[in-house]
Amino acid sequence: MGLSDLPVKPIDHLPLAGAAVAGAEAQAIAGKAGALSYAALEESVGQMAGWLDSLGFAPGARVASWVAKGRLACILPLAAPRAGLIHVPVNPLLKRAQVAHIVADSGARLLIGTPARLAALEPGDVPQECRAIAEDAALAGSQASDPVPPSAAAPDDLAAILYTSGSTGRPKGVMLSHRNLWLGAVSVAEYLHLSPEDRVLGVLPFSFDYGQNQMFSTWAAGGAVVPLDYLTARDVMKAVEREDITTLAGVPPLWVQLTEADWPTETAARLRRITNSGGALTKALIGRLSALFPNADIYPMYGLTEAFRSTYLPPELVATHPESMGRAIPHAEILVCRPDGSLTAEDEPGELVHCGPLVAQGYWNDPVRTAERFRPAPPSSSYDGLAVWSGDTVRRDGEGLLYFVGREDAMIKSAGNRISPTEVEEAAQSVPGVAEAVALGVPDARQGQAVLLLVRVTDDSAVDALRESLKKELPNFMMPSDIRVVEAFPRNANGKIDRVLVAQDWRMLAKESVA
Repeated sequence: MGLSDLPVKPIDHLPLAGAAVAGAEAQAIAGKAGALSYAALEESVGQMAGWLDSLGFAPGARVASWVAKGRLACILPLAAPRAGLIHVPVNPLLKRAQVAHIVADSGARLLIGTPARLAALEPGDVPQECRAIAEDAALAGSQASDPVPPSAAAPDDLAAILYTSGSTGRPKGVMLSHRNLWLGAVSVAEYLHLSPEDRVLGVLPFSFDYGQNQMFSTWAAGGAVVPLDYLTARDVMKAVEREDITTLAGVPPLWVQLTEADWPTETAARLRRITNSGGALTKALIGRLSALFPNADIYPMYGLTEAFRSTYLPPELVATHPESMGRAIPHAEILVCRPDGSLTAEDEPGELVHCGPLVAQGYWNDPVRTAERFRPAPPSSSYDGLAVWSGDTVRRDGEGLLYFVGREDAMIKSAGNRISPTEVEEAAQSVPGVAEAVALGVPDARQGQAVLLLVRVTDDSAVDALRESLKKELPNFMMPSDIRVVEAFPRNANGKIDRVLVAQDWRMLAKESVA
């Protein structure tokens, strides 16, 4: 099956799409970020694109943003591609070393950031060919610029690069086209049944595909997005009440916090829709969410940045199939395959393979890792081209519902964040006196997984120095919850650390301690 017949528009056409559904004067953005109608959003996107165009970058140049979750964060993902550029959003939780890597790896020609974040960078973190501009200056420049009309970008033109951690090495940039972003927005708006009456609270970072799509899918349906940076569950609760929120997307640790908060009955009753990704919901947590938010449909979902979103479980099946990942979302084909690419039988475990137009274009500037994850679609696929071979083992039951079995790689998934063990280990081994390090994900009741760091040291005083160094160099979500010193690591036949054996031993110990 080809992709040319699918109705795809450039992603910067979203304000026009929202206006066509809800009306030009309907709210597209609300809350403390400042209200914008769809007409005003379209004008702001055009003006920001005009300002970017005036900077003289070549088509396809990368524009990185490390900004607050305000008006600029909402506008830039549309304005950059309208100007023929590629947007590279940076996770606001990252620190200078990770930001420097993303700026260098993407070859960004512009970094827009808050003054405080830009001040945290050190000489050499931003290459000479990359300009750094404060977000207030960028907004002021755009407001003085003539607007650029909607683009005529081709469906497969790159629109964004989203950086995500891999099981080994530094974060890698997933290349997303206009087709990926547009069909992702349309797909989610369809299966969530979003409408112009919906007001969606954006608590997730827009640097995550989940958070960015929440904004895009709301606009595709003509609804209003309310961006929110929150510190506590009470902040979220107050925003739901203040902004008359109907829809909330989150990850399991957030739901744990929210179900422990003291919600007024009237406020909890406002929610009509809850969506979850970034980790599975437990039966107990589903029960607490259902009791707390009696009027809300619950949508468990599974996804990966390389293909955006793969499956969702319809709300009417949550009570009877709470452990299921559900079925394929619109515009996605999900297969369960054996290593030779043939389809598995009913309830036979196999690898989840995602085919179709939501599959990204690979990893930026990384053909080796691209070839590992993006491979030709199996012969049984209805689609031509590449598929994402997820590395996750799943099974499909007689009703066509999918169930997660296990993860082949060593990724640590904590509080909705994907953490590369190698990145934690490299930070640890840069400390004098730390000879070797292994980072593991261990079960954690609140975060899903916590980071356990095992180290072999040559100097006992290195442990205190290690803690201080990690606090400085790693973002909070990557910080180990526990650091243990070991005398030696087991080795395999090649003399390398036997990570499988290490993981088995320490995860068993962690389970016993939790029990």
